[in-house]
Amino acid sequence: MSNQHGEFIWYELLTDNADAAEAFYAELIGWSVQHSEQPDMDYRIFSALDRDSGDSNEVGGLMALDEEMKAGGARPVWLGYIAVDDVDAAVAKLCAEGGSLQMPAMDIPEVGRIAMITDPQGAPFYIMKAFDDRPSLAFAADKPRPGHCAWNELVTEDPEAAKSFYFGNFGWTKDGQMDMPEGPYEFIRHNGMIGAVMKRPEAMPVSAWLYYFRVPDIDAAVAITEQRGGQILFGPEEIPDGDLIIQALDPQGALFSLIGSRKT
Repeated sequence: MSNQHGEFIWYELLTDNADAAEAFYAELIGWSVQHSEQPDMDYRIFSALDRDSGDSNEVGGLMALDEEMKAGGARPVWLGYIAVDDVDAAVAKLCAEGGSLQMPAMDIPEVGRIAMITDPQGAPFYIMKAFDDRPSLAFAADKPRPGHCAWNELVTEDPEAAKSFYFGNFGWTKDGQMDMPEGPYEFIRHNGMIGAVMKRPEAMPVSAWLYYFRVPDIDAAVAITEQRGGQILFGPEEIPDGDLIIQALDPQGALFSLIGSRKT
């Protein structure tokens, strides 16, 4: 992927029921799903249709948690991948600055080199160096794209420490803020606006990244979530640009977020 160091390039759902999760998100977000050809691994690819070009863009993956992973404490969760120029060098620097290595650097054949880190406040994420130069469109940096991620939000116990950690390692900068009851909601820029960082509210038990996927009808998404066994935790709540957001749990317990408009 020709994405620059510090850009979000992939999103991945770890789940304990891959078939149920596939059916849920395919209906909820409209993704098509293909099985990858990775040996000895149940890994599936979510793709979104670009309505302007007619192309199908790969936006994320689904991996089934095996018994060993679950025994080690793994639970259903959405994780993001951040592009780096050198995975091994990034691991060393991130860990020297308070991050914790959760999965050592490894090569995924024909895909790239990856590692998993938790930041000093405990929020997990992947870093990745791809083996080819194809750009990732998983994060829609250029325009609103249904089925793609539209916003990357870090909810953290210590926003100042988190900013120092991420900004210093990935080249991000602050671009304004909005006042919230928990404190400032600080916008993150990196080749465009990519998300925000905010203080963790008491209702949220741990620091975590939230990834907002775009849907064309937020009310329809709420209905599908509830009808298919998910749970709405927050919203729909209107945001300053007129879109609405929700935060919810999928039927397997993974936290997810959506953004979209309301049909009138």
